Amino acid sequence: MEHPKVQEIIEKQVLTVAKAMEEKLDEEISALDRLDLDDLEVLRERRLQQMKKMAEKRSRWISLGHGDYTEIFSEKDFFSTVKASDRVVCHFYRENWPCKVMDKHLSILAKQHLETRFVKIHAEKSPFLAEKLKIIVLPTLALIKNAKVDDYVVGFDQLGGTDEFSTEELEERLAKSQVISFEGESSLNASRSGSQARRSVRQSTKADSSDSE
Repeated sequence: MEHPKVQEIIEKQVLTVAKAMEEKLDEEISALDRLDLDDLEVLRERRLQQMKKMAEKRSRWISLGHGDYTEIFSEKDFFSTVKASDRVVCHFYRENWPCKVMDKHLSILAKQHLETRFVKIHAEKSPFLAEKLKIIVLPTLALIKNAKVDDYVVGFDQLGGTDEFSTEELEERLAKSQVISFEGESSLNASRSGSQARRSVRQSTKADSSDSE
């Protein structure tokens, strides 16, 4: 006997939500209708300025080596690198399988996150840095913002405890520390939806599984 009443309540709730959405859409349409040519020109100019600023940022990032995953061969180069870029992911590595796994994922992310510099440095050949930053377990990622180490990803414990973690999982971990922009204008994936971007990362990983502004 209660079923018709429940159904009636649900129908009323759906209608209420639909009405609220319709009113919001009407408001947005009305706001667009009220825009005159001057307003549209202002919006256009603002968008052009944003695009110009982003193009300048990307040009600067590329000139600093962003977009590639590269090796730093001296501790001096490490300091100049972290001073030049606002956000840096530095992989302290040695020649072993776990570090090669990390290399594979970082190579993918470097191309997808132009806003961040991705580099690696041989830990055993950088004793001063390793001691200063307390690098013990390899691989270790030092997540650096504004020339200061803000966080670490040590080994694979934060990535499921196995070397079978996906590039997406590493991407989410880096985004959690805000050393990359997971979604937004800074990423090369900005024009794609979140699901499309994540799908691309996952597909790239499977395809390779055979081996400051």
